[in-house]
Amino acid sequence: MWNAGAICEKARQSSRDVQSGRLYSATVVVLSHFQTVPLLNARRAGLPSAITSTDLTLTTAEVSLDAEGVSFPGGERLAWRIIEEIQANENACFQIEDHAAKPIRGFSELTGRYYSLYPTESAPTMLIGGFPMHRIKGSDPHRDTLSKIKAVAPVGGRVLDTTTGLGYTAIESAQTAEHVTTIELDPVAQEMGRANPWSQRLFGNPKITRIIGDSYEVIEQFANGEFSVIIHDPPTFSLAGELYSGEFYRQAHRVLRPRGKMFHYTGDPESKSGGRVTKGVMRRLEEAGFARIKSARAAFGVVAYK
Repeated sequence: MWNAGAICEKARQSSRDVQSGRLYSATVVVLSHFQTVPLLNARRAGLPSAITSTDLTLTTAEVSLDAEGVSFPGGERLAWRIIEEIQANENACFQIEDHAAKPIRGFSELTGRYYSLYPTESAPTMLIGGFPMHRIKGSDPHRDTLSKIKAVAPVGGRVLDTTTGLGYTAIESAQTAEHVTTIELDPVAQEMGRANPWSQRLFGNPKITRIIGDSYEVIEQFANGEFSVIIHDPPTFSLAGELYSGEFYRQAHRVLRPRGKMFHYTGDPESKSGGRVTKGVMRRLEEAGFARIKSARAAFGVVAYK
C-alpha cells in the first residue's frame, strides 16, 4: 500500500518554496491589475477612499487613500508607486506583505517548470511552463470548472480528481459528492493553491483527501470499483503524455464502479490539435473497455461510461 506521507515528503524535497511570502489567510491582501483600477481611478478623482477586492474578486472592501498610498483593512499599506507597478503587470497576482507586493510564483525542481498565478476578472488560473491550466478565452477558470462538473452531473458517491491544480474541481465536486480524492504531482502547485484566495476550501474540508503523487502511479493503489466519478483534467499532452495513455485509461476503468463515468478534458475540439487529441483519446478509452464515449463539447472534453 502506498504511503501518502512518504510521497509528500519526497516531492517536497524536490521543489522550491513558492516565492509569495506568507500563505493566504483571511487578513492577507492579494491583488492583480484588475483590483488596482478602482484605486487609481479614485486617486485621479481626488477621493479619500475606494471600493475594491482584496481577495481577487471574492469579496469587496473599502480602502483608504491619501497622497502617499493606500491603506488596507488589517493594516497593510502600499505606496502609489507599487500600486502602479501592479497595474502595469497584467500577468501576475501579488500577495501584499510588509507593505510590499510579492508575485505569487514558484519554480519546481521536481518538474523543472515555472509556476505562477495568472489573474482573470474571476478566479485566477495557474500557468505551468507558460500554459494556462484553465480556459481563459471565451470563459474563465470558474465557469470552466463548472462546465466540467456539469458534463458528468449528477456528481455523487466517491469522486477521483486526478489533477488537483488549484483545487477548483475538488472544491466544486465536494459540494454534492460523498467524498473527493484529489491527486497533485507537484507540491509547488499545492502551495500556489494555499496562496490563492479561491482555493481555500480545498484545505481543511473533511470531504476532500489530498494526495501528493503521480496520478499515473497512485491510481494503481485504489481498489476495483472504488469511485463513482472520475474527473480527469490533465495538462496538455506535451506536458503529461502518460495521462493520455491506454494503460492509464485501463486503470481508470478498473477503479470505476459499474455504470461509473469519467470526464476527460481534451482541449478545443474545433482546433486542429484538440480535434486530433480527442480522436486519439476516444479510441484508447474504447480499447480500455469503456462501453460508451460521448462528446462533451461545451466542456472541451469527452465523457466515458463503464
